[in-house]
Amino acid sequence: MHQESNSARGAASSLAKLPLYSSLLSGLIVLIAAVLSAQQSPSTDTIGAAPVQIDRPRPNYLFPDGRSYVYSAEWHLITAGIGEVRMDVAGSERKVTATAESSGAVNVIFPVRDRFESRFDPRTFCSLSIFKHSEEGAHKRETSIQFDYARKKSTLDEKNLKTGETKHVENDLAGCATDVITGFYYLQSLPLQPGAQYEFPISDGKTTIVHATVEKREVIKVPAGTFHP
Repeated sequence: MHQESNSARGAASSLAKLPLYSSLLSGLIVLIAAVLSAQQSPSTDTIGAAPVQIDRPRPNYLFPDGRSYVYSAEWHLITAGIGEVRMDVAGSERKVTATAESSGAVNVIFPVRDRFESRFDPRTFCSLSIFKHSEEGAHKRETSIQFDYARKKSTLDEKNLKTGETKHVENDLAGCATDVITGFYYLQSLPLQPGAQYEFPISDGKTTIVHATVEKREVIKVPAGTFHP
């Protein structure tokens, strides 16, 4: 699987010098596109002994603890919903919380109420656990994922909140992996110089290798202002 979104990769290249909230948005675009692409391919239960790995945070890297980043989504020029991402200290771990809620006419057509919580080791960027509460249209479910690096296994437990149906699945885990939300903090932490290429594993129960290429720096315009690289 290869991430092919030129606009996402171009935006990601500006992260090295832009404020973190624009960095996060670009990284999120890259990761979501990569995961959706992977999900359309035949799935596998393991990535094998892949040489791809997560790099530890740089010694001078400062985690954005206590900051919230709020994004709005538009559909046909109307506000479709609001998303928020936040990182907090949780003992010796870091907790990343992400929420998404639909609004207005979109909420009538297809209501969304999602909450995602991930915990990871700040010394390594390795994800430790994921919890998801998802309400999307008629679908309502809760999912928890635990990463057991000693056993090299990830364990997924899921419950359909409408039918009560449950699912328990174990997948192979080759090594340290990040997840689809924590992963864009990881991507932002890298020294994103034009021309650089990165590969790293992300897991949502099953592991996918994300490929990211930094193509260029560009000006970012958001409601908070205009930011130059």
